[in-house]
Amino acid sequence: MKTMPIPDLPCLCANLRRAARALTQVYEEALRPVGLRGPQFTILQTLSIAGEIPQGRMAQILAMDSTTLTRTLAIMERHGWIAGREGEDRREWRIQLSKAGRSKFERALPYWEKAQALVNKKLGERGWGDAMKFSNDITRAIVAQRS
Repeated sequence: MKTMPIPDLPCLCANLRRAARALTQVYEEALRPVGLRGPQFTILQTLSIAGEIPQGRMAQILAMDSTTLTRTLAIMERHGWIAGREGEDRREWRIQLSKAGRSKFERALPYWEKAQALVNKKLGERGWGDAMKFSNDITRAIVAQRS
């Protein structure tokens, strides 16, 4: 079966969303053996870097809406991967990795690294660096504009 070429789309949002779906497929396939979805791994990774943080800060770091984040965190808390507690203000919810979450993250790292290496190989070192810079620049510009 002959594959059709993938056309350029005239919308940056559509192109980035399409690229994100393609990347998500690679990472989700890689993480499947450890029972993690892409967003779950990202949250574990973020908490491993940031430590305990307010849920609102997590939403800001990930540029994620609070409803989606709350739903994902609830699933992760049921699995015992994260621990939450009230902050100084009762409206604030602080989250951190649990011992089980740290273990899950460490077991998942080699699978994530395999996905990273695959994408890096497909893009090449320069393409990889450009993609990382471009995606971070877009996030920072849009999040800063909304603050």
